[in-house]
This record gives sequence, structure tokens and C-alpha cells, in this order.
Amino acid sequence: MHTQLQLEHVLFLDIETVPQEENFNALSENLQELYAQKTQYQRKDDFTAETFYDRAGIWAEFGKIICISVGYFINNNSKRQFRVTSFYGKEKKLLKEFKQLIETHFNKKHHLLCAHNGKEFDFPYIARRMIINEITLPEKLNLFGKKPWEISHLDTLELWKFGDYKHYTSLKLLTTILNIPSPKDDIDGSQVKDVFYNEKNIDRIVTYCEKDTVAVAQILLKFKQQPLLKLDEIISI
Repeated sequence: MHTQLQLEHVLFLDIETVPQEENFNALSENLQELYAQKTQYQRKDDFTAETFYDRAGIWAEFGKIICISVGYFINNNSKRQFRVTSFYGKEKKLLKEFKQLIETHFNKKHHLLCAHNGKEFDFPYIARRMIINEITLPEKLNLFGKKPWEISHLDTLELWKFGDYKHYTSLKLLTTILNIPSPKDDIDGSQVKDVFYNEKNIDRIVTYCEKDTVAVAQILLKFKQQPLLKLDEIISI
């Protein structure tokens, strides 16, 4: 599977998001009403918009990105390495830094962006937040006028679906059944908001995000039937 794909041409990534504000009441009345309308289908009558606000980070209109972790393969004197780094802090700043990386090092036609559920979440979320922050989209995220085969996105969830578009498999489940060391050994997505707003521990979130990025790379290695990364092959920079 994917034997022609060169791993050095792929930028693996994962993002972490939180609600735009710490509390629902910090939103303007207009945004509160719009959030209530946006989430009505998911909430039904089980939750009020306020009690449902913990989940606001999953929508780019009501959330923000607090970390983007990326990883890429290099061959250093014939020894395989997977280098991982993260952009975090103020959203506009981290988005600009991520954009600069893409445009400087992953801007060629053969370069691909890869994430788990990236086509449904990570890639459009980043693009939407760039537009909101008045940042011009890099070519890799600008899909306007492109044909499907011209879009440089790779999605490990889509690869695992094998055409079954109703099927969803979480990153945790997929790494488990493929015997990949689990990245979920500290926090999970439902805890990111509390770690960010209450603990104010961005370092913990960065570590979590980087582990997910490594896990996505490991999944692609499994698809290509190549050996998994060892700890001494993973370099944080």
C-alpha cells in the first residue's frame, strides 16, 4: 500500500483547539445566540448552549488553535529520523509560523500534508482560522478551483476507511489495533480546555499534540509495511 509515496515528502501534523473564550458568558449576546443555533442539532434538549460550551473548540467559528505540532522524516547519513516541532502561543503568531514552514520547506507539488481526520477537521480548521485572523492562505491549504487529485492532503482516517464513508475510527482505536504504542498516556481531547484555561499548562498540551503527530506517522508506516519509529529516531526540535 502506498509503496510509491516518499515519506520525506510528507508533513505530518496535529492541532489542539479550545473554545474562543473560557466561559460562555464571555461571548457577546449575538455570539451566544449564534452558538445556540449552531449547536441546536447536537444538543437537542439535553443541554443548554451554556453547558454545551465546553465543546465549542471543535468549531472554527467559536474556537481557536492553541498548538500545531508537525513532524517530518529525514535520512541523516542513511539513518532514519523523525523530527517533531510545535507552534503554540498566540493564535495569529502560531498560524503565521506554520504558514512560513509550509511555504519555505513543503511548498513543492510533491509535498503532502497528513493528519488523522485531517480533511474533515485539521486542514479546514486551520484554513478557517487563518481567514479569521486575516492571514493569506498558503497554497497547500487553498483549495479554490482545484480538482480532487490536485489537493495535496493525505488523511490516515480516509486511508483506513477504504471507501467506507460511514466509518469512523479514532486515532486511539487505530493505534491500538495496529499495535502502535498509544499516544494517549496523559490527557485526551476532552481535557485540553481545562488544562489550557484552568491549569494554564501549555507544555502538557504541546507534549500531547506531538505524541499524536508521531502516532499519525506511525500509522502511515504501518500502511507501507515499514518498521515503526523507535524512540531514538524521534527528535524534538
